[in-house]
Amino acid sequence: MYMDVVVIAGIATVLLMIGFFVGVGIFVMKDQKSHGAKGGKHHQGGHGS
Repeated sequence: MYMDVVVIAGIATVLLMIGFFVGVGIFVMKDQKSHGAKGGKHHQGGHGS
């Protein structure tokens, strides 16, 4: 397979995007665990009627 600079840059871009989204997902999961009580109380308070 012929690998020129554009192909290498495209593969690197895709890998960086995947790494970014995995990192954001891990951050969100850790943040939900540490702030779980606040989010649950805030969500339940809206449907009182």
